[in-house]
Amino acid sequence: MPTSANRVLSLAAVLMVLTSVVQQGVQAGVVSDFNHAERCKDSLYMGTPPRGYLGNSFKRICQRYEDKPRYATVYDPQRHIPIYSAYTFKKSDGEKKVDFPWMFEPQLASEKSSSNMEPFPQSTSMHMNFEDTQAVLEDYADVVQYERGQLNPDEHQADPMDKASTYSLTNVVPQIREFNLGPWAEHQDIIRKRLNNYCRGKAYVITGVTTSGHTIRRNNMDRVAVPEYMWSAYCCTQFDQNAPYFVRYKFPVFGAYGLNDRINNQMVEVPLKNLEKFLKGRMDVDKNFQIFYNDCVPDN
Repeated sequence: MPTSANRVLSLAAVLMVLTSVVQQGVQAGVVSDFNHAERCKDSLYMGTPPRGYLGNSFKRICQRYEDKPRYATVYDPQRHIPIYSAYTFKKSDGEKKVDFPWMFEPQLASEKSSSNMEPFPQSTSMHMNFEDTQAVLEDYADVVQYERGQLNPDEHQADPMDKASTYSLTNVVPQIREFNLGPWAEHQDIIRKRLNNYCRGKAYVITGVTTSGHTIRRNNMDRVAVPEYMWSAYCCTQFDQNAPYFVRYKFPVFGAYGLNDRINNQMVEVPLKNLEKFLKGRMDVDKNFQIFYNDCVPDN
């Protein structure tokens, strides 16, 4: 007959095993959903990703760096670009770091690989498996008309580790140089200053792309899709109620889109519903497409 002490020990052992299994189960990287803190749930308003996307080949990536979840990305392994990245904005001076190495997502190629993003190896040849599933540095090497545009930008993060994690190619799309250095950079700085000055709580940002007509080719193969439009939206439910009206009407939620081109490429700021309507005609989404849970209206 087991003693009560033995029963306690047995129960403890079972709990340890269960805990171990659970922890292994929530190791992030490529994930089935974002429903757990270890799977980047905290990067999403109310823990809820955008709904209504129809593509079933997309991969969900909990972007982990140094064993910590940093932000969420939905990635297209066929077009080799992210569809969107979702992150929490951190008050920032807007300084851009340029000394971080570019990284890739090992689990796109193999589920058995590390759940952390890893720097590209020094040798120029990546394993074919990796090239099949994601963009590599060589794809951006000889295309002077394009810049690597971060969906979760370095400038919207403050902690050096959070900044470093934005340098994954799974967080990057090809942007026309004039758009990247002009309207796109200006918009990111406008949003950085607005959220710095007027958001009093946590700000959630989702930045994404529409489907594409152009493609970067390498070795006579289609390699990386070039988005036609870029879009972004933020949600901050706790904001400065005394802000001037020209700022206040852009809270708690607002969006923007811009043409990824050399001309006519200004970013247009619009209410969330207008952005969703614009995107429905340019993306493979259903009629229930929604960027933020309950349109970023808090449950009171």
